[in-house]
Amino acid sequence: MIAVSECPVCKTTGLQKFLCCQDYTVSHETFEISHCPNCTLAITTPRPENSKLGEYYISEEYISHSGKSSGGIGILYRIARTFSLTWKRAKIQRYKQVGKILDVGCGTGEFLQVMKNSGWEVEGMEVSDTAREKAERLIGQKINPELNSIINNRFDIITAWHVVEHIPDLLPTIQKLKQLLKKDGTLFIAVPNYQSYDAQYYKEKWAGYDLPRHLWHFSKKSMEVMLQQSELKLLDILPMKLDSYYVSILSEKYKNHKASAIISLLKGFYTGLTSNLNAGKNNYSSLIYVTKTNEN
Repeated sequence: MIAVSECPVCKTTGLQKFLCCQDYTVSHETFEISHCPNCTLAITTPRPENSKLGEYYISEEYISHSGKSSGGIGILYRIARTFSLTWKRAKIQRYKQVGKILDVGCGTGEFLQVMKNSGWEVEGMEVSDTAREKAERLIGQKINPELNSIINNRFDIITAWHVVEHIPDLLPTIQKLKQLLKKDGTLFIAVPNYQSYDAQYYKEKWAGYDLPRHLWHFSKKSMEVMLQQSELKLLDILPMKLDSYYVSILSEKYKNHKASAIISLLKGFYTGLTSNLNAGKNNYSSLIYVTKTNEN
């Protein structure tokens, strides 16, 4: 196990204990989260060594890698994904109608397929062998196994949908994404928001923590500090309203695994709706940060 003693975003030491959460997907081990008192970044520490992290993704229950959609949660995931794919494309096309796009952590490739079918030149990166192979079959081209395999390539748009929270080398990865952007390119970063209503409601049962796969847990403040440190200009913050429903339904399953599927569905839907209604100014369950380099 590796212990993190310093916040990578603001370099503050003296991290404070925050929560203990169980891994409900793979190992059922318990992990701890500490909290930076300065920028409010929450950090999974201690955590498995980088070479061991991949073992915590090996499960049919980890849908974004397995591509499986059986069972109630899987079906809901697939429905939500269908709506979100076209929604994401529409948001991107507000900044660029067509061009060259890189999807980091592209999973099984459905988003790349949507963009390719819309006339975009697409490229993907995915570390999971299983997910990468499925993506390659889906879009009919090779997917990069790591960012460092993308050389001398510049993109109009780079997307990282729920990826940054998984990456051990946080700030170096953001810098690499900056280097891969064209001068006028746009970077979309989507992450869970642990200060949302549903996160506060479910506490250690909140599915958005997803330990130990999520190494970092962002608030708006910590994300804005990280972007500033990385010399990225924040253009907009977009809510991902569907996430609150899916995450709340999954959290209900964690909260009371003996409850019937319909009860978990109804309670989770209600909490997700309540979360969206109480989000105020962009305090939703998941947020997309739209950024450009400061030189633009």
